[in-house]
Amino acid sequence: MQENKDLCVHYDRCGGCSIQEIPYQQQLKDKKEMLLEIFSDQEISTDNFEEILASPDIYEYRNNMEFSFGDLKKGGKLQLGMHPRGKRYDVITVDHCLLVDRDFRNILSTIIDYCRKHDFKKYHIKLREGFLRNLIIRKGINTGEVVANLVTTSQVEHDFEPLSRELKNLDLKGELVGFVQTINDDFSDQVSCDEMKIHYGRNYFYDKLLDNKFKIDSLSFFQTNTKGAELLYSEAADYISSAKDKVVYDLYCGAGTISQAIAKDADKIFGIEIDQDAVKKAAENAELNNVDNAEYIAGDVLEKINNLKENPDLIIIDPPRPGINPKALDKIASAGADEILYISCNPKSLARDLVSLKMHNYQLEKFKAVDMFPHTKHLEVITLLKKNK
Repeated sequence: MQENKDLCVHYDRCGGCSIQEIPYQQQLKDKKEMLLEIFSDQEISTDNFEEILASPDIYEYRNNMEFSFGDLKKGGKLQLGMHPRGKRYDVITVDHCLLVDRDFRNILSTIIDYCRKHDFKKYHIKLREGFLRNLIIRKGINTGEVVANLVTTSQVEHDFEPLSRELKNLDLKGELVGFVQTINDDFSDQVSCDEMKIHYGRNYFYDKLLDNKFKIDSLSFFQTNTKGAELLYSEAADYISSAKDKVVYDLYCGAGTISQAIAKDADKIFGIEIDQDAVKKAAENAELNNVDNAEYIAGDVLEKINNLKENPDLIIIDPPRPGINPKALDKIASAGADEILYISCNPKSLARDLVSLKMHNYQLEKFKAVDMFPHTKHLEVITLLKKNK
């Protein structure tokens, strides 16, 4: 793990990091105190808290960045980067960002120079006019494969072959395997895909987590800190007694990364995920990793858990930041698994759900934190709950 470097040159203006000026060991102490305070406020015992684990890398750790196009003043020079703190519509170019490696920075610089040269306009969300919306760069940290995804509206037709050549000729640590354009005419800020154009290569890359290989497209969810995710999954695997010969529910399973990493020897894995594309990726990843005991189901956990005919021995939960719908949580608890492994990126929603699970006779056995997001206030928490007989 690296020691703290000098502050990023963008830090005083950029909103991507919020606590970079705090020495890293102090960041860990502060996050630990925050977690324990949240649990104590919900009257959850913290006696069985084990530790907070540092991210293996605290700089250049991100494998995924979504940059925005914009400006710093009305009609000003085109920018590509992050929003300054507290300013939703302004954007500052972050071509020296320390959260990503130089491949990200080189691609960002090349694309912003190209767009300025061609006088492309940012998309104005209120006026619903303009061309450029976002740039998403994804990289397989363990494979070196890189995909750049330029998100635009359909308001301009442009031949991006010259930009493709520039990107292919960049001196990268990794390898550019795809340059794509996502057409997004949605009125919201969220990136959605109306049409995808592949200008070079492919719209997906491969990465490895522990002994498993995963296929990830430019818009699908994947843990943003690859080395941190390997640590997280290793710790999670140590928490469960064993998945061998058990029936496992993998709820909010995404592309199936957790269960395929820690429960390959289960008798049966049932994964439920509301994102249909993620479910397809989970099935593809199962095939990649020779996992032939998994069935992935597209839909809401609240509804689809009713259709599972085999009762679980182990339930793995990794929900989005808001946590779990209370009705869904009731159904999850009613399934009666001996063990629940709950992984969360939001201690507040986790604490709320732990209180509910206690009412269903689940006891919090132990928990620990893994810092997946250095220089921000976020962290991941692993909890193990067991059913009181």
